[in-house]
Amino acid sequence: MKFRALLRSSSALWTAPVWGGIVAFYFFYALHFQDPYEEVIGGPLWAAQQVAASLTYFYAFAYAITLGLAAWEGGRLQRDRVWDLAPGRPRWRVAGEAVAPTVGAGWAILLLPVGMRLSETRLLPTPTAVLPLLMGMGIVCAYAVVGIVLGHLAPRVIAAPVSAVAAYYVISKTHAYSDPLWPRHVSGQLSTSVAFGEYYSAPTVLIPFLVAATVAAAVAAWWSRGPRRLPLRILATAVALATLVLSARTASGWGVVDGPVSAGHAPARCVGAAPRVCMAETGGAVERLDDVRSEVVESLEKLEAAGVDVTVPSTVTDGLLYERTSTRPRSTVSTWWLPLTAQAETAGPDGRLAGVRYAVLLGSVTFPCSFPATIAPGTPTAWIVNRDAAMLWAAYTVDAQDPYLRWRSGEYAQFANGPEVLAKVKERAAKGRALPTAAQRTAWFEQEQAKACRGMPKRPAGVPAATGPQGEDS
Repeated sequence: MKFRALLRSSSALWTAPVWGGIVAFYFFYALHFQDPYEEVIGGPLWAAQQVAASLTYFYAFAYAITLGLAAWEGGRLQRDRVWDLAPGRPRWRVAGEAVAPTVGAGWAILLLPVGMRLSETRLLPTPTAVLPLLMGMGIVCAYAVVGIVLGHLAPRVIAAPVSAVAAYYVISKTHAYSDPLWPRHVSGQLSTSVAFGEYYSAPTVLIPFLVAATVAAAVAAWWSRGPRRLPLRILATAVALATLVLSARTASGWGVVDGPVSAGHAPARCVGAAPRVCMAETGGAVERLDDVRSEVVESLEKLEAAGVDVTVPSTVTDGLLYERTSTRPRSTVSTWWLPLTAQAETAGPDGRLAGVRYAVLLGSVTFPCSFPATIAPGTPTAWIVNRDAAMLWAAYTVDAQDPYLRWRSGEYAQFANGPEVLAKVKERAAKGRALPTAAQRTAWFEQEQAKACRGMPKRPAGVPAATGPQGEDS
């Protein structure tokens, strides 16, 4: 049968307005419901992240439509007795021709939102960015095989709608599974999120595809005709079961939304030396790279001039390049990881970047001890006053007192006497700033640091120490 005649008679064509309209609705409404168009194109822009986001709503829909339409086509072949009319032609060839438009419909449901998303963000697809798309297209083929067999075995008026609804419901529900975890990672509805600079690792996309492919191969083996088929059927079934078991065991060790990803692939643009400042090239704020470096250098110089013991790093790198903190390298003496893009997007009325100065403050001012990451209710607050007064004094030095006070005010909300603690911190910092000579102010700062460490209660067993000067990873 010629392709044009095949397409005209296919259910994929006469149902195209339905599934095409649903794709358009979900893309323009649901996909932009939380992220308006202006925010999407404003950055950060990363092709793999945009592809993953655009496919979120369409995996289950593509599989369900493919299964239902393939079941309808399989039932049509059975009704028209095509197998009897062409006994010399291989079954797989006849079924493949009949189901080709259905596979095209499933592919279109996945390709359309990806193409529209990349077009509106003006991003070029890369081989690693389209890995989830290729996975979905492969799984569509597997569902087409299952559907054609299902239509051959059951009446199509029942098999097509029931199988489509059942597939959509089951696949959509696996996204909510938390115990056990493995169904959400093997169903083909990817639960793993992709952050900026990341793409899916091979196991994340291979496991769902292999599960679907081996099950489809087993179904096809049992449906096929010919002599000595039993060994093939048993082998295909054993491979499908082994693949499912091994995949489930592997995926059970993943997090709820944290399957294997590869991070740190976004391009960066750097400027200057000692420190060399690097920002994400497509993060949305790289045009302010020179301003960011100026703020970093000026803040370090002011802290040094005030007598704060600061080690100037060789490189200050944008934390957006490793957006997921679990994959980001830890800051070292020579290399700092700071949220440069996030802070550069929040310029003050004067155009200055107080957030960048605040990030430098938290990354550079250290104490001779480690503070607890959490503070239990009822903990004495004297050491907190000393610590935060010293930090507030340093914040005034780099003109970052406003963001620092906003942060600490929120932290003090856990104290019954939060406003009183804040008032004491401001009072002590003001006394330190009011000292007449630079040497006295530096000595006061060092004394506050020492007092904070002496007054800090001993850390109970099992409570982690802080990883940054403020009790959090700066």
